[in-house]
Amino acid sequence: MSGRQLPIILALGTTQTLAWASSYYLPAILADPIARDLGVSSNWIFAAFSASLVISALLGPRVGRQIDLVGGRSVLSISNLTLAAGLALLGATTSISVLVIAWLLLGIGMAFGLYDAAFAALGRIYGDTARRSITGITLLAGFASTVGWPLTAWGLESIGWRNTCFAWAVAHILIGLPLNFFMLPAVKSAKAAVAASIKPHIPIDRTMVLLAFAFAAAWSVTGAMAAHLPRILEAAGATTLQAVTAGALIGPAQVAARIVEASLLSRYHPLVSTRLACLTHPIGAAIVALMGGGAAGVFAVFHGAGNGILTIARGTLPLAIFGPENYGYRLGIIGAPARMAQAAAPLAFGLLIDAMGSRILIVSSALSLSALLALSLLRKEPAAP
Repeated sequence: MSGRQLPIILALGTTQTLAWASSYYLPAILADPIARDLGVSSNWIFAAFSASLVISALLGPRVGRQIDLVGGRSVLSISNLTLAAGLALLGATTSISVLVIAWLLLGIGMAFGLYDAAFAALGRIYGDTARRSITGITLLAGFASTVGWPLTAWGLESIGWRNTCFAWAVAHILIGLPLNFFMLPAVKSAKAAVAASIKPHIPIDRTMVLLAFAFAAAWSVTGAMAAHLPRILEAAGATTLQAVTAGALIGPAQVAARIVEASLLSRYHPLVSTRLACLTHPIGAAIVALMGGGAAGVFAVFHGAGNGILTIARGTLPLAIFGPENYGYRLGIIGAPARMAQAAAPLAFGLLIDAMGSRILIVSSALSLSALLALSLLRKEPAAP
C-alpha cells in the first residue's frame, strides 16, 4: 500500500465508520426508545428505515454517475451535511410525519455517503488499481457496529436518544465533513461539462444481470441476519447468551476475512473470493443443523467471514470485470436491486421465521447458493459488444 494511498484510506475508513454507525446501525439501539417517546409501535421506525434504504437504492445510479463526473469529494461532503440534517431532524421529531421526513433525509445521505459512493470515489481516483484501497476502507469500517452500537447505547443512557442524534449530527460536521472535503483530491476533467449532458449507455447485458442478481441474493441474507440472527439461533436451540455472543463474533469475523482477502486472495481475480464467500453461510447453517444451537458461534464466524468478503466484492468485482469507465454509475445500477432486497429482507424473513423457525436457514442458504450459481455463470471478462 503506497504512502499516497494510506491517508485517503484512513480518512475514508473513518468517515465510512461514522456514516454507517449513525445511519444504518442506528435503529437497532434507538428504535424502541423513539417509539416509546412518540407513543407508537417500533414497527413505524423500522418501516421508515426500510423506506430510507429504498430511497438510497433509487438514488444509487445517479450518485454514482455524479462521482464519475466530478469525483467523490463534493458528493461525500454533501452526504455529511445531509446525514447531519437528517439526524438533527430525527432528534427534534415529535410526530410520525417528521420522523418519516428525517429518515428520508437519512436515506438520501446514505445514498451519497455509504460504501458504493466511497468505492466509486476510489475508482475515480485510482482506476484499475483501486482494489487494495477498497479493501482498506472496509477493514476500518468493518468496526462500524462494534464502535457505533456501544456509543449510541452509551449516549442513550447518559444524554437520551434525542441528544444522541444531535451528537452524531455534530460529529458529521466536525469530523466527517472536514475529512471528506480536505483529504479527498479534487478530480479535474476537461470533459466533465460535456459528459454531464450525455447520459452514458450501459447495456443491461447478461453479465450485469448475473452480477445484480448475485448481490441481491447475497445481500438479502445479510439484511435478514442483521435483523434476526439472535432469534434464529435461539430457535435452533442456542441460549440467549450463546446467541448474543455469536452476534458479537460477526464483526471480528468480517474483518479477519477482509485481511485474508487483502493478503492471500489479492493475487486472484475477485470472482474467486466472491464465490468462496457465497459458500460460507450455507456451511455454517449446515453445522448448526447437525450440531444444534451450541454451534451458534461457529455459524456466526462463517456467516461473518462471507459477509466481510462480499462487501469488498460489491466494489472490486464490477471494477475487475468492466474496468474504471463509468464505474460509479455501473456500481449504482448493479447495487440498486441489492439495496432493495436488503430493505425488504428483515420484514420478509420475520414473517417466515414465525412459520419456519430455525429452518429459515434453508431459505437463506438457498439464496446464498443461488448467488454462487449466478457467479459461476460469469466470465472474468464481459463478452465483447
